[in-house]
Amino acid sequence: MSHLNMTGISKQFSGVPALRSVDFEVKAGEVHALLGANGAGKSTLMKILTGAYQADEGTISIEGQQVRIESPQDAKKLGVQCVYQEVDTALIPYLSVAENILLDQMVASKEKGLIRWQQLYDQAEAILKDFDFVIPVKKQVEECTLSEKQLILIARAAAQQAKFVIFDEPTAPLSTRESERLFRIIDQLKQAGVGIIYISHRLPEIFQICDRITVMRDGQRVFTGETQSTDMDEVISHMLGKSFSEEFPKLEVPIGELLLEAKGIRGGKVRGADLSVREGEIVGIVGLVGAGKTELARLLFGADPLEAGELAMKGKKLQVRSPKQAVESGIVLVPEERRKEGIFVEESVKHNLSVATLAKWSVFGFVRNSLETLQANELIKRVGVKTADSNLLVGSLSGGNQQKVAIGKWLDTEASLFLFDEPTKGVDIGAKSDIYRLIGRLAEQGKGVLYFSCEFPEAIGIADRILVMCEGKIVKEFARNEATQEKIMYYASGGE
Repeated sequence: MSHLNMTGISKQFSGVPALRSVDFEVKAGEVHALLGANGAGKSTLMKILTGAYQADEGTISIEGQQVRIESPQDAKKLGVQCVYQEVDTALIPYLSVAENILLDQMVASKEKGLIRWQQLYDQAEAILKDFDFVIPVKKQVEECTLSEKQLILIARAAAQQAKFVIFDEPTAPLSTRESERLFRIIDQLKQAGVGIIYISHRLPEIFQICDRITVMRDGQRVFTGETQSTDMDEVISHMLGKSFSEEFPKLEVPIGELLLEAKGIRGGKVRGADLSVREGEIVGIVGLVGAGKTELARLLFGADPLEAGELAMKGKKLQVRSPKQAVESGIVLVPEERRKEGIFVEESVKHNLSVATLAKWSVFGFVRNSLETLQANELIKRVGVKTADSNLLVGSLSGGNQQKVAIGKWLDTEASLFLFDEPTKGVDIGAKSDIYRLIGRLAEQGKGVLYFSCEFPEAIGIADRILVMCEGKIVKEFARNEATQEKIMYYASGGE
């Protein structure tokens, strides 16, 4: 039976320790959770295991034999595979499902001078059938849903006879039903003797599917234990180094004048939405995945065309036909897909933070670099971005810090209404708290906030009012003190 051991793993970047003598193991046929706040060292440890980085000190052994993992190819040969959170970066969009599943085998066949296409399709179909996946093998990957892309990555790991599979935030893009299917697949892999390393910020699912838990903090392993002999409070206190009694730091803020009013909003999936938000008010818009929340946010921001309905801002009729018009009207959006739509991953923290206010730092079209740097450094402090330097690429930051940058770029604009679409998706527990505080401070400044989320406890914790969406419509409104998860679920699931 396979057994993987990482012993005394240390790693520094520019003299700053990222990992300090970390021990971690995973056994065949177990699901081992790897947890920690942003910057705890989880990603660095896994990048060493998958060959993206090399450790400065320490050893890795599989089945008692010390191994060298100097490239992702080495990791694959040793049976270590990763199902990444950002599925698009791991797949080739213009190739078929079968080609993506059997990519390595195709390369080997091509080197021999021949690819037997029917054999390839049959083999891919057989792998998918083993897991009860129903995806046409000739379908192009760019036409697949997020959930299907994730299944393709799992099928690829199976095709390469993985002994250990790392799941990195696998449920972040999935609906509840898709998540349950994923858990059944993980159980199949476990029964087949595969060792699973499971990274997630969603603690309830950790306690549902994991056998053991390891917690990292500040580059060190601070806890390893059996899941059944610990609880959520203990795990959170290990992650933060303190208890997390103030999960939702709600500020009591006076509610001001009417800011935005929307009547009969229709477009795409949205089949009828009436809503309003006042100065200093946080309005939660909640629903299950697919209810139309993201689509409603995009309509209000002018990213998608409005088919019907009326918008008014501070009592004046509003036409929003593009995001540019929305921003000029004082409406800004922090989108759900932050890496695709909220930040420029290949640009620096500084450029991302100044992009919405470039006119302020420019003279005759030339950016005044010193002023841009000053503003970026001030915003980094205000939003609490953890970065050694404002010139670092945003793509190199953790998910929570990327999200803070996506929010921070709007803070020096004239915006009066902030739309947040799933702002804590794929964000660790410490950064979540920072984001709630940022949103609370916006309300304190008299800004209006629309908070779109499928995390019902978050909405109850942060919002003054809660609107429930189901099948493209707003079907129910609750005051904060009336709302419970059970009531919201009833209406979100189609109850009347």
